[in-house]
Amino acid sequence: MPHEGEPWLAARSAIQRLARGTRLAALGVRSSRTADIARIARATGHQAIWIDLEHSTMPIDTAASICAVALDIGLASFVRVPEREYGVIGRLLDGGVLGIIAPRVESVEEAQDIVSACRFPPLGHRSAVATLAQVNFRRLPTEEFNRAMNEATVVMILIESPRGIQNVEAIAALPGVDLVGIGTNDLTAEMGLAGQFRHPEVRKAHESAIFACRRAQKPLAIGGIGDVAYVVELIRLGAAPFMFTGIDADLLVGAARDRVGDVLAALKA
Repeated sequence: MPHEGEPWLAARSAIQRLARGTRLAALGVRSSRTADIARIARATGHQAIWIDLEHSTMPIDTAASICAVALDIGLASFVRVPEREYGVIGRLLDGGVLGIIAPRVESVEEAQDIVSACRFPPLGHRSAVATLAQVNFRRLPTEEFNRAMNEATVVMILIESPRGIQNVEAIAALPGVDLVGIGTNDLTAEMGLAGQFRHPEVRKAHESAIFACRRAQKPLAIGGIGDVAYVVELIRLGAAPFMFTGIDADLLVGAARDRVGDVLAALKA
């Protein structure tokens, strides 16, 4: 039977941390193409990485390779898949990915399609495979293996539209959904309030989702907000302390810009 400390349960342990109100820091990966980014994440105090296949040209095998290293070093790994591309989910999970983030889900039916792609029967329709790296390629009885992989795999449903907000409680209550997220950038754009994450109507959407997920007893992570103080407000209101610290490309640009400024300032001194 699985134990909480096993590396292949890192994503499941991450959800348990969030449910207890324990902070979880996740580094976003969009531009990196080697497994060093997973090691950098661990070395800088992150407990998770999330790879963005929705907004990058990264191939599946590269994402899987990065997540395989994350698995070996005990990091929770999540991949945001392109919208409605259910076929890629099984390939990522077979490659060592522990968590799937499904963007722009608006209904229970759409959420069920994601769950079905992520779970082996009887919880879903994930295609059978004999063994995987997650269990050190051991050959387990099929029922035991499927049960273990269903336990290891985390399904995160991302809400990014007013319709999704309306259905968030029913989506959160769906068996097989482990975590709900809000992509605030896209949500504000869909509301005609692009970038206005402090707008009263956006705040109302955040609050209604927090309370709905609380009733469904599922953690709610709110992303897409650059103002850390506002993120903390939402966490104190009941959002999960899932801290998205930044995307690798954005962090590199910021550090490079600061370094250039420092060098030029030194030359003027």
